[in-house]
Amino acid sequence: MGFVLSPSTLVRPARVLPLLLVLSLTLVACRDKAPVMLSRFTAFETQVDVSLVAVTRDQAERAAALVAQDFAYLERDWASDGEAMERVNRLLAQGEPFVPPPSVRRLVRLGQTLEVESEGLVDLGLGRLVRLWGFDSASESVRRPPTGERISALVAAAPSMASIEIEGLTLRGRDPALSLDFSPIARSQAIDLAIRHLKDLGVRNALIQAGGELRAIGERSGQPWRIPVLRPSGSAVLAIVPLRGDEALATLGEQERAFTDRGRLYHAILDPRTGRPAIGARSVTVLSTETTHAAVAARALFIAGPKDWRRLAARLGVRQALLVDAEGRLHMTPAMAGRLELVDVDEPIEIVEPEWPAPDGQDDRPS
Repeated sequence: MGFVLSPSTLVRPARVLPLLLVLSLTLVACRDKAPVMLSRFTAFETQVDVSLVAVTRDQAERAAALVAQDFAYLERDWASDGEAMERVNRLLAQGEPFVPPPSVRRLVRLGQTLEVESEGLVDLGLGRLVRLWGFDSASESVRRPPTGERISALVAAAPSMASIEIEGLTLRGRDPALSLDFSPIARSQAIDLAIRHLKDLGVRNALIQAGGELRAIGERSGQPWRIPVLRPSGSAVLAIVPLRGDEALATLGEQERAFTDRGRLYHAILDPRTGRPAIGARSVTVLSTETTHAAVAARALFIAGPKDWRRLAARLGVRQALLVDAEGRLHMTPAMAGRLELVDVDEPIEIVEPEWPAPDGQDDRPS
């Protein structure tokens, strides 16, 4: 599925964001293992870690600076509370054609594709609903759920990415109820772009992680990258996933951005059909070849819930997925079961294939 922007068409800013941290982590026990160089910075309201293997300190600093630069450029254009997105949403509401930043135009086109592929469950036009719930900010101030009347009004308006017209370099909005919010895919898009740039620099072994989304290329000093998958509460490790080659992993959980009111948890994974936090799942992990595909699929499967995730997984081309339901039961595909190293082998597990379509009554599942 072609979810990833073409990185070659993005313009890079001239100023390189200074590194906040460059550490040399020397691996022990094997003399032939190369050191891991770690850089760390903050973007899109989360910590971003860049691990590079088999490079010199100078190469690591230059490569990590480029990654930080990529994130800074995209955060400037995509942050929901930034000047660029405020201008874009204001002009979309006015209904007159305008020229947005190139990265915004491409993400609008991508969002239109995602809305169709996910059957409307991944909608980048729900900015008004996100703001209504107070999930557009990293603020930890006390929040309350909005009234049912206000939620229903926004759901009834049914904003759709299809209402945005793209002609050449211009956008035109046709629905004042629509307001863009790129947060569901901003970090994953930045990771995929940064990995592309690292490859262009000749880096062959790297890991970039931002929150629950990451992509790894190559190996970690001759061994696979071993990635922990946390329990939905975030308090402990559920499993380890070894990654090698070029693979991406996205975990979406109910605790990532949430608040509690009167003993009830309200998370930011909103179901466009109800305008409320999706129910039925506590976390979803998807393994794919691109971070964007993994992140989009994880959100769609989370909203679909235990009853419909298998059908949607097949539609989105997902073969490796794990869903933890509201009761804590694990549902996973056979391909994911073959990759996960569970910490507790006694976990209750249901292993099921995605519901691959069977035209003309024939079983069309992949071999």
